[in-house]
Amino acid sequence: MDIIKHIINDTIEFYKWSLTIADKRVEKWPLMDSPLPTLAISSTYLLFLWLGPKYMQGREPFQLRKTLIVYNFSMVILNFFIFKELFLAARAANYSYICQPVDYSDDPNEVRVAAALWWYFISKGVEYLDTVFFILRKKFNQISFLHVYHHCTMFTLWWIGIKWVAGGQSFFGAHMNAAIHVLMYLYYGLAAFGPKIQKYLWWKKYLTIIQMIQFHVTIGHTALSLYSDCPFPKWMHWCLIGYALTFIILFGNFYYQTYRRQPRREGTSRSSKALSNGASNGVPAASNGNTTKMDEKPTVAETGRRKRKGRAKRE
Repeated sequence: MDIIKHIINDTIEFYKWSLTIADKRVEKWPLMDSPLPTLAISSTYLLFLWLGPKYMQGREPFQLRKTLIVYNFSMVILNFFIFKELFLAARAANYSYICQPVDYSDDPNEVRVAAALWWYFISKGVEYLDTVFFILRKKFNQISFLHVYHHCTMFTLWWIGIKWVAGGQSFFGAHMNAAIHVLMYLYYGLAAFGPKIQKYLWWKKYLTIIQMIQFHVTIGHTALSLYSDCPFPKWMHWCLIGYALTFIILFGNFYYQTYRRQPRREGTSRSSKALSNGASNGVPAASNGNTTKMDEKPTVAETGRRKRKGRAKRE
């Protein structure tokens, strides 16, 4: 017990010390005074992830088509706003794409960068709704480890980013990711219109490729900063490299399972299907609960009779 108490006390003291070097500009911004609200939101997300499927068991899935259209195009607007603010503010502040230390001053351009990064952090919390829609539509196969890992860690870890490094090198990955999310949620929004539009969305797999390229660029950019001894917190650089590596592995596996792996033939009575482990930000076969025309076909029993399914709840 003494060892545990010692560890807890050391952790508390370390946190108190870390607050002395935190960004004073953001400490009064919403959710930034303490990590507890962010942790509470993420814990609620994980709780819903556990209880949601139990609640929906035995209930008809919700359709939510109009809700998904509004949500996805709202996310397009939000991510475009974040990208625009980061790009223009960084340009006005003469940011370097090679090495940019954090400027904790109240310079208008620097505060504008910090504010855009805060909105980026908030957008990651809003993205928890991706999972909520999957559960309400009973698309449980889309809730993979990649999906949950990405959503939960991005929102939680970016609180740390905003608290200590709301500027400098942080802008690079955020504005690149926001631009990709514009394309991604545009795809989701168009897919929500149904089969008439979905047949034109041939570029789905290229979004996954772009995301994997993003992680490689992030590692290369961070490694260059370390090599050039950029005066940006080294601990943030190393953590970012490790974090990006996990996504390369997970997204790489998703891409292989979805687009490269050959499906097994289980017999003449069953048609082969492309495997998909599903992830909201891995661009799965169903996006935010929207399935393609092929996904919506009812299953056929070996007797040739179609299984009856209840109608989805309307909005």
